Amino acid sequence: MRLEVFLLIMGMALVTYIPRMLPAVFLHKLKFGPRFEKFLKLIPYTAMSALVFPGIFTVDPANWYIGVVGGVAAVLLAWNKLPLALTVLGSVLAVFLTYLIV
Repeated sequence: MRLEVFLLIMGMALVTYIPRMLPAVFLHKLKFGPRFEKFLKLIPYTAMSALVFPGIFTVDPANWYIGVVGGVAAVLLAWNKLPLALTVLGSVLAVFLTYLIV
């Protein structure tokens, strides 16, 4: 029984690791055009907006404007091309400060 569980975990790890490893191994050899490289650089911000946007409307139904403040902060920080982690932290800080003020 323990061997079966171990093999199952190893199989799942392998299936998860291979799709992540293959692009890292093969894509560094490819040269993309400037437009496609710009597209690739915008993917993290697109993913962040897809994750953040629903939260803007559901953060606090009684104080809906708090979500708007966080969303505006995220847009402004992303517009200035801050790293993704700083954009998220800045947005969270803006929401926190708005809660303190209100």
